[in-house]
Amino acid sequence: MKAMIFAAGKGTRLRPLTDKTPKALIPYKGIPLIEHVILKLIASGVNELVINVHHLSLQIIDFIAAKKSFGIDIKISDESDLLLETGGGLKNAFRLFNTDGPILLYNTDIISNISLLEMLSYHQTQGGIATTAVRNRVTGRYLLFDDNMKLSGWKNSKTGEIKPSGMDISALRNFAFSGIHIVDPKIQNHFLPENVFSIIDLYLSIMEKEKIYGYLHDNTEWKDMGKIEDFR
Repeated sequence: MKAMIFAAGKGTRLRPLTDKTPKALIPYKGIPLIEHVILKLIASGVNELVINVHHLSLQIIDFIAAKKSFGIDIKISDESDLLLETGGGLKNAFRLFNTDGPILLYNTDIISNISLLEMLSYHQTQGGIATTAVRNRVTGRYLLFDDNMKLSGWKNSKTGEIKPSGMDISALRNFAFSGIHIVDPKIQNHFLPENVFSIIDLYLSIMEKEKIYGYLHDNTEWKDMGKIEDFR
């Protein structure tokens, strides 16, 4: 099983902790955030991993080396010169994967006991090009799904912006994205032409021709550790 950890963020919401330390290496319960994620991925069967880096990237590279890559195949997708966002980050890293099959994508600041194997099984059963982990929680931006949990739109609850613009969302269900998703290799056929783009924008651009599903995991523990108040 293969996976990618998005660890290239600047960690601006965690300042001043991230002034001299990348977000991925901020300790949670004495263990760096990225180590929590790596150990979870390995426990779920991941043996091929790509990590993208940007802010204070050498610290992450040195950490992985010191840990002897945790005994698995870990490659670094270096975005030190330009932060590519999630979609551009996946596009840039795609060449580093050796094998076919689904790719599990995981944000480095997410702590959860979600079963990645159950999510993978759901993804394979549904047969879509991508599956996003989602929850019922209050957020500023929501993914919108039909009754079959197929992605149908997006909305900003603060500004009222809707994508696609002008669509009727009254019958759609609102869920918050959990920073965990699975994509099939054919996603590369739909990468946007630019180098810097959000993977959510990619999903919205292809949802009419490809099936993207939501995996609801309200019965699990989940925390976004990307904000300073969460650590306090």
